Amino acid sequence: MQMEISELQKDLAATFRWTARLNMHEGVANHFSACIPGTSDFYCNKAGIHFSRMKASDLILVTKENKDELKNKPDVIDPTALYIHGAIHEKAPHARCIFHVHSKYATALSTLKDPVLKPIDQNTMMFYNRVSTYNEFGGLGLEDESIKMANSLGNKQHMLLANHGILTTGPSVDIALWFYMSMERCCQAQLMAEAAGKPKIIPHETAIKTREFIANDI
Repeated sequence: MQMEISELQKDLAATFRWTARLNMHEGVANHFSACIPGTSDFYCNKAGIHFSRMKASDLILVTKENKDELKNKPDVIDPTALYIHGAIHEKAPHARCIFHVHSKYATALSTLKDPVLKPIDQNTMMFYNRVSTYNEFGGLGLEDESIKMANSLGNKQHMLLANHGILTTGPSVDIALWFYMSMERCCQAQLMAEAAGKPKIIPHETAIKTREFIANDI
């Protein structure tokens, strides 16, 4: 277990650095988390550490035993990270790893009146019917807001947070990161297509068939 935890911390820390290298971050804002195998305890980034400087030792372990104590230590872990990730890990057991970000293209899409990622090409079809939309933005994701987010995710894998950003999940760190990077690029493609004209929407049956074919490779 110690080896698994150590590797988990290293993998998660590496995702912060990759995100910074790709300029898909907000410095010290936003949060990634990953559960320890077999538990709902999770590691999350320490408050105030720039993504480009994140180390495995900078990740904070959140457990049922220390969660209440950490609520009073915003200098250790951002309260929104504690609430959002805690609620989703508890209510959505399939979300073993969570990436919550305000990346520019996904955030831009989230501000539109109809913040939906549409099946317009092979990449966007990968997310077809796998993304929920949380339309009730009520400020920072503290306790009540976080519970609503977790309920909105339900059994879907990812979520567009209206006027907020995106949230991607996965059974492991690498898959959750891959979904995050892919979803951001898909949001970029849709915004560019809509700026140029009216993109053609792929029929439901074809979108499902394409999504399932791609899913076999994930």
